[in-house]
Amino acid sequence: MQRFAVIGLGRFGTQLARNLTKAGAEVIAIDKDRKLIENISTEVTVAVRLDVTDEDALRAQGVDKVEAAIIGIGENLETSILATVILKSLGVKYICTRAERLMHGRILRRVGADEVIFPEDEAASRWAFKLMAPQISEKLEFAPGFSLAQYTATSSFDGKTIIELNLRKKYHVNLIGLRPSTSPLEAEDKLARQTINVPQPDTVIKKGDVLWLVGSDEDLAALPEK
Repeated sequence: MQRFAVIGLGRFGTQLARNLTKAGAEVIAIDKDRKLIENISTEVTVAVRLDVTDEDALRAQGVDKVEAAIIGIGENLETSILATVILKSLGVKYICTRAERLMHGRILRRVGADEVIFPEDEAASRWAFKLMAPQISEKLEFAPGFSLAQYTATSSFDGKTIIELNLRKKYHVNLIGLRPSTSPLEAEDKLARQTINVPQPDTVIKKGDVLWLVGSDEDLAALPEK
């Protein structure tokens, strides 16, 4: 089971923590406000009140062992910077930090943020899915809980035909389009990069091919990452 730390339980952080939990992840929710912690305590794995700049306290809660940490303290740049640096020193693999301004985002990237979140432009629900399913590069929701998604074929798909993969039965998703991976020479041809083929049962999938799949968000998130 994937494990995340959500630091800062404002509107964005609270919704993100809830969405990640609903998607099946373990979530450590952290804030200095006791009331915010109490409000979410029954909805996440762990809810704890602590100073996010206290390295020992973060380690004691197992934050150093999470797959990703999301810092939602966008209004306090100094605290966001300190928290980002501390999480980096703890060895957290992937750090997403919220920023209110473009310049703040640039600073946060320089001190160690792997990605910067601008919540006015991106919804918490989209980020929850992105964190849970990094193998899905693009997603377009067409009904609540159901999406058209762009999935890059992994090594587990390499060399198998569509009929061998049996996507509908094994993963409960439907394949509607395929864009083959291109060689460096072909990549120079803009048309070759953009062509999407209608896959046939005997079409052989190669690692790096882009598959357009339709299914529930839960099933799409369960597709192989390797």
